Amino acid sequence: MNQPLAYVHPGAKIAKNVVIEPFTTIHNNVVIGEGTWIGSNVTIMEGARIGKNCSIFPGAVISAVPQDKKFNDEDTVTEIGDNTTIRECVTINRGTTDKMKTRIGNNCWIMAYCHIAHDCIVGDNCIFSNNSTLAGHITVGDHVVLAGMAAVQQFCTIGNHAFVTGGSLVRKDVPPFVKAAREPLSYVGINSIGLRRRGFSTEKIREIQNIYRILYQKNYNNTQAVAIIEAEMEATPERDEVLEFIKNSQRGIMKGYFSN
Repeated sequence: MNQPLAYVHPGAKIAKNVVIEPFTTIHNNVVIGEGTWIGSNVTIMEGARIGKNCSIFPGAVISAVPQDKKFNDEDTVTEIGDNTTIRECVTINRGTTDKMKTRIGNNCWIMAYCHIAHDCIVGDNCIFSNNSTLAGHITVGDHVVLAGMAAVQQFCTIGNHAFVTGGSLVRKDVPPFVKAAREPLSYVGINSIGLRRRGFSTEKIREIQNIYRILYQKNYNNTQAVAIIEAEMEATPERDEVLEFIKNSQRGIMKGYFSN
């Protein structure tokens, strides 16, 4: 870590085998775990909590104050899990009094020029392609893929294993296991390729497809569809996950492709 051309505040807690490249600035009240590599011209500001074996590429700014006029210099943090890669010029803001933190999980891959705003909670094993943008107060599950230039409106929720296509505008909640595309954003099928890659069986994928056929392709409203799914489909973790997501949705879930 002994890099004379980088500035590391004496109050920062840096593991011994962290590599910090030239012209990087690390502020006070920062913690960085073992094995992490910080590229040149990175700025890591107060409140950053960065895990082990992460890679942060040049131009990234981590834990800057929120772009929120209500923010009043509260003592909030940005948490980044282990084995996460943050590519060039990514910006991640710390939390506000809503959640007091912004969090990125383990094993995530955040590509160049992404922005993750205050109070976002991102799960593990997520991939955000170039220029994906999360407004404030967004919750993203595990194994979520956002293709390039996807933009997510504040307070939205994206379920586990969802795939959002490039250039999408996400204004409603995206349920788990689905592919989301078109304008306005709509259900276009389940994320079968992603599910197979993660070890879901053919039978389990078929079960998920049947759930979403009832929800999106039978001309039922959401209340009717939920009642039918509960009554007619065997209780499984995946079925219950979909039902709980729909019941807990604050913004409402996205429409089906055939919906008016």
